[in-house]
Amino acid sequence: MTTPPTTDRLVLGCMGLGGPWDAESYTAADVEAAEHAVAAALDSGITTFDHADIYGRGKAEAVFGEVLSRDPSLRARIGIQSKCGIVLARGERPGLYDLRGASIVRRVEETLSRLRTDVLDTLLLHRPDPLADPEDVAEALHSLHAQGLVRRFGVSNMNAPQIARLQAHLSLPLAVDQLEMSLARRDWLEEGVLVNTPASAANGFPAGTVEHCLAHGVALQAWAPLAQGRFTGRQETAEEHATAALVTRLAEAKDTTPETIVLWWLQRHPARIVPVIGTTSPTRIRACRDAATTEPRLTHEEWYELWITARGLPLP
Repeated sequence: MTTPPTTDRLVLGCMGLGGPWDAESYTAADVEAAEHAVAAALDSGITTFDHADIYGRGKAEAVFGEVLSRDPSLRARIGIQSKCGIVLARGERPGLYDLRGASIVRRVEETLSRLRTDVLDTLLLHRPDPLADPEDVAEALHSLHAQGLVRRFGVSNMNAPQIARLQAHLSLPLAVDQLEMSLARRDWLEEGVLVNTPASAANGFPAGTVEHCLAHGVALQAWAPLAQGRFTGRQETAEEHATAALVTRLAEAKDTTPETIVLWWLQRHPARIVPVIGTTSPTRIRACRDAATTEPRLTHEEWYELWITARGLPLP
């Protein structure tokens, strides 16, 4: 098999594929919707698709597998990443995390079966498991790589010490950390400028995580980068209204879409953050085209204006 791309400026998140998160089977309409979303992504220059084994309780991966089976040439043209480590609640049993080595291997095998492919381009560990033994995790990851089932590995929602602890037991580099990052979720950015101010106590983002990723070649992916449309559709606060107006003005001046401006703000950061857009609407996917195909056209001053307007306060 030809090695497909594994990195893009933009990634399509597939959490919304497959219909409701219930025990019912997906439908022909769900498969058709997935085909339209994939086609819109490819038309927009997006070739990497983000999954997790829990999305749709497995239906998101299964529907995507149907799309792949209908077009045998598609797999060689795209990159697929998925995540494991979250166990959803069932009945009276609460949800929990499970990064035991045997569980990781089993979940990857199930993911590959649903996706109808023989290899994942990237596997992310979805959430930190406090009971995880890093040696056990590393053994499982090395085994998956040696068998040709996973090409590269990363994490999601992990801080710098957690990444470093796991990396110490791995001969393979951890390539990705996926975090919530957006104009609305700015703690990852503000952690670095609130040092020596009273406001630093209220910022819960783990210090040094962005810097660690930059220093060690760990790509940062941003989930929920459009902040549920807070700056491109619905607004609830004065800061959101002001930021949305600024986003609209910048989009008109640069002959692009508001969605692109919001994504460019993330991409303009020196970490070259890769947004993972979660929409399955072909129209909204295509609205992000410029963020997938061009360098962010925001000046230094415009980037700061967006940040300061969204935070609603001057910088310290």
